[in-house]
Amino acid sequence: MDLGIAGKRALVLGGSKGLGRGIAEALAGEGVIVALTGRDATSAAKVASDISPSARGYALDLSKPESLDGLLDQLEADFGAIDILVLNGGGPPPSPASVIEPDFWRSQFETMVLAGMRIAGRLLPGMRERQFGRIIAVASTSIREPIVGLTASNALRSAVAGWLKTLAGEVAADGVTVNLLLPGRLATDRTLSFDRMDAESEGLDVETVAARSQRDIPIGRYGTPAEFGAAAAFLAGRQASYITGVALPIDGGLSRSML
Repeated sequence: MDLGIAGKRALVLGGSKGLGRGIAEALAGEGVIVALTGRDATSAAKVASDISPSARGYALDLSKPESLDGLLDQLEADFGAIDILVLNGGGPPPSPASVIEPDFWRSQFETMVLAGMRIAGRLLPGMRERQFGRIIAVASTSIREPIVGLTASNALRSAVAGWLKTLAGEVAADGVTVNLLLPGRLATDRTLSFDRMDAESEGLDVETVAARSQRDIPIGRYGTPAEFGAAAAFLAGRQASYITGVALPIDGGLSRSML
């Protein structure tokens, strides 16, 4: 299927590894010109060159808001405009709901919520003027079924979901769609880190914990970044122009919620 987005320009946050890289590769495979970010400039540039001759890599730390405007200025100089924005970043560390540390919450809110709002706010006027735009956010199935121990992720990703659902209604008439992807258990470094934590706490090997985790998934295995990226690419495509305000689980059937 030709998604009709060849020549469009995308910014993929956190695109140097994991699910972000899966999205960047899928978009590049559709002929999209991709700008991807990572914490390390050299690594981001290497990944970009591996993905496509037209891709570019940039350093960005979402916890440092002062760097955002500089990046967006550079992107404007290098690409002219951005048509597809993928909001993606690493998840916060585990934390209990009964312990509230204000500084922790402030820093995580800055990184997980405000940074995306600032970037979208800068790029949206151009999308609306051109009557085409895609905003795709990588969230988590935890916005539907909170995950024990991941309090910050549960709360802040839900805040992002509420903002984006509201935004979707505001910009739909201008040809801009806004959707969320909700990854379940996919084969990424973060999933592996959780398997290792559980293995250490239970005195088991990682393979045993991973196998047990995968038995809970109806499909029977972890998903791949490529499968996740394919879903993102479709939502970015012209065939998905009537899909907006949706939170789509990519979890192999693990979520039991109907909504």
